[in-house]
Amino acid sequence: MDSHVISSIEALEAVYERRPSEASMVKESTVVTDEYKRLIEASPFVALASVGAEEIDCSPRGDRKGFVSVHDERTLMLPDRKGNNRLDTLRNIVLDPRVALMFMIPGSGTILRVNGRAHLTTDPELLASFEEQGKLPRSVVVIKVTVMYFQCSRAVLRAKLWSTDEHVEPDTLPTPGEILTAQTVDRPEGPIDGKSYDELWPGRAEESMW
Repeated sequence: MDSHVISSIEALEAVYERRPSEASMVKESTVVTDEYKRLIEASPFVALASVGAEEIDCSPRGDRKGFVSVHDERTLMLPDRKGNNRLDTLRNIVLDPRVALMFMIPGSGTILRVNGRAHLTTDPELLASFEEQGKLPRSVVVIKVTVMYFQCSRAVLRAKLWSTDEHVEPDTLPTPGEILTAQTVDRPEGPIDGKSYDELWPGRAEESMW
């Protein structure tokens, strides 16, 4: 075994000798405070982590800002809009209710982290409350908050996440179609036509946004 591998809590704490600051501890809340509610209402994007039988999953969720609803001081609700139908996150929640959310706000270095327990519902009235452009979500993720707290902005600042000077030119990256072609090049029936996939995607996305 690599002698540098950290394999115990004691070894971990020996590396990180500094204890958490007071601010790092007192920022935790078991309820949605007015200040944390304002962050949720300003966020158009959240990463949703879940626990499966064999794997964990982290799924991006985005919509109009405030799309995650604060139902009460201990409950958040997230509509499940159209996606790829893999259902990785939703399957995990059915099997194990533990979830974590990371809210991000464009232009802000403050990130909000939430841990909790979730379940799925198809309650007609609840679905109707999340109607968007005449379309309903297929289900709603109901999250009971265990703890929530803000994350300091160091990671966002180091990454220069919102700086336009750091934006990557899309043409320098592989497209989804190119990835699909490469992944299927050895199939007996032949590879996916990545060029057509990329050409059709903008229209398909616009028609299936909600």
